Amino acid sequence: MKKFEKHRGYSRTYEENKLTLGLFFPLESYSGSIPEMNLEQQIALAKQAEEANFASLFVRDVPLNDPSFGDAGQIYDPWVFLGYVAAHTQKIALGTGSVITSLRHPLDLAKSAASVDQISEQRLLLGVATGDRPIEFTAYDVEREDRAQLFQESFHVMKEVWANSFPGINTNRVQLTGADLLPKPALSDIPVFVTGHSGQSLEWIAKNSDGWISYPRNPNDQGRVITNWRSLTDEFNPFTQSLYIDLLEDPNAGPSPIHLGFRSGYKFLIEFLRALESVGVNHVVLNFKFAERPIESIIHELGEKVVPHFPALTNS
Repeated sequence: MKKFEKHRGYSRTYEENKLTLGLFFPLESYSGSIPEMNLEQQIALAKQAEEANFASLFVRDVPLNDPSFGDAGQIYDPWVFLGYVAAHTQKIALGTGSVITSLRHPLDLAKSAASVDQISEQRLLLGVATGDRPIEFTAYDVEREDRAQLFQESFHVMKEVWANSFPGINTNRVQLTGADLLPKPALSDIPVFVTGHSGQSLEWIAKNSDGWISYPRNPNDQGRVITNWRSLTDEFNPFTQSLYIDLLEDPNAGPSPIHLGFRSGYKFLIEFLRALESVGVNHVVLNFKFAERPIESIIHELGEKVVPHFPALTNS
């Protein structure tokens, strides 16, 4: 049996040599760092994305609004928000891109993730990261220089408490004995994806992670990164990236650059995604922050013209 074959979110999103599409919350365009985030409209768009056969919906973890960073994400706590989204959707995968391990206790992370995975009936794709904004480390009174070690600690503690009952764990932040963490994931595990390098070597990521989330690059450069990483393991480990887009009304419009992506017609977008698929990218999560058209129209056009080329892998 393939790894996580019975996990609904993973099996909907990942298969070797195939690319699927997801969307980042907030599902809106906005200037500055804070979205308007009409919750009712966001949920309606999430349902529209699910019906259009997108594979996933992703949230970000931005603990504090740092004005110099320029983007506060979907604003809400990722776990509370994912629970709400899970209650209003049925099959679309729910991802974090990504939860900050350095600023949160490993047992709390493990419990929150297991809770969302249970509530959503195995739809959580857990992206994890160290965090990189100095202002947050100061606020949380965490040494920024320790973030790589804190990341490894969280990773291993989560995997241990999900898989085992009453495990004995002795780490810097966890002294667990005689107690157990509930709920357990239904499959005794949740797919965990390292974001960026998170202070780890490629060898560590290849050996320990269930997949890798990295950054937008042109297809040739992305292909070299993926080939190098996959040479370190014999198993299929999926590769995910984000991409900022704006979809122009002219289907034949060529690309013009925007931050971490481009503005184009849907035909070029398909061509670009095909190139990413050919070099081993398995999932692309689209971000609409810089879009100029109504998001409902963009999701509708993507659903009609683009998603059929890269559909979700199951409809369970």
